[in-house]
Amino acid sequence: MIGKKLGIDLGTANSVVFVQGEGIVLMEPTVVAIDVNTYTVIAVGEKAKKMIGKTPENIVAKRPLRDGVIADSRVTEALLRHFYDKALGRSRFFKPDVVISVPAGITTVEQRAVLKAANAVGSRTITLLPEPLLAALGAGLPIDKSAGSMIVNIGGGTSDIAVMSLDGIVEYESLRVAGDAINESIISFMRKKKGILIGEQTAENIKINIGSAVEVKDPKEMEVRGRDVGGGMPKSMIVDSNDVARAIEKPLRDIIRAIQTVLEKTPPELSADIIDRGMVMSGGTSMLRNLDKLFSKATGVPAHVADEPLYCVAKGTGIALELIGTGERVFSFNKEFRR
Repeated sequence: MIGKKLGIDLGTANSVVFVQGEGIVLMEPTVVAIDVNTYTVIAVGEKAKKMIGKTPENIVAKRPLRDGVIADSRVTEALLRHFYDKALGRSRFFKPDVVISVPAGITTVEQRAVLKAANAVGSRTITLLPEPLLAALGAGLPIDKSAGSMIVNIGGGTSDIAVMSLDGIVEYESLRVAGDAINESIISFMRKKKGILIGEQTAENIKINIGSAVEVKDPKEMEVRGRDVGGGMPKSMIVDSNDVARAIEKPLRDIIRAIQTVLEKTPPELSADIIDRGMVMSGGTSMLRNLDKLFSKATGVPAHVADEPLYCVAKGTGIALELIGTGERVFSFNKEFRR
């Protein structure tokens, strides 16, 4: 295992692991199931996700990250250990070098929590890089040039919008409104407008299967099952894409406002480049139907979804590992990011 290097996209909803020389080796939900009586880990990843909302009192299936940052350090350590074991094997004579993605707006305290968790599971060197920069690398944007490149990375817990030039972030906004907030809006809409209680996984399925950022002429339909708000009995009903579009207006409006703020703060010369090239969208939530059209209409800037948007950050960690290892590139950040 000499020289093994890992790149980890440590996401709120899903985590992706890249091994240098092998590529992406796994993608699993960022979920851990714990026995609260003994505080032992029962399951991690896909197996744990299937337990959400279906466990007895002594077992809790939880996400150790909330809004892109660590909410439970001990559980995060268990998650990282699981990733290390699956990617590198349980018998490791040499500790790996690791690049881990973090939100652009992460605080110093939150950075230390990530470093502590990665150090506890056995890492030789740990480099934290902001998600928008890694997403831009993974999407193939020429961020080493003096021209401006714009990335909109929308994951489960955070949306990071950044304009980059010469391997540094020029302007950015990081808000904790993303896929989870969209799911919560769907749950709230179904309760208030449809009179049915649904869980997080059902909301996620609605978003993926029939979700749309804008209302459409021929909406897709889906049967939704849950519990009646009034009577408490099981209930099912048909919802369509336009219901979802109405449900998620607010979180999408918040993201658009953040994009507009970044564009307003961007220097004029870089703004001209962005108008020519447009913005590139990455992250799992960027695959929401018609989201690129909504962003283009709201900002006047062309929006394009990157190839394999789910893997952009993970691929970016792999590129960063190579560039940092050879000393070919040095990534710089403004003082605001280092706060």
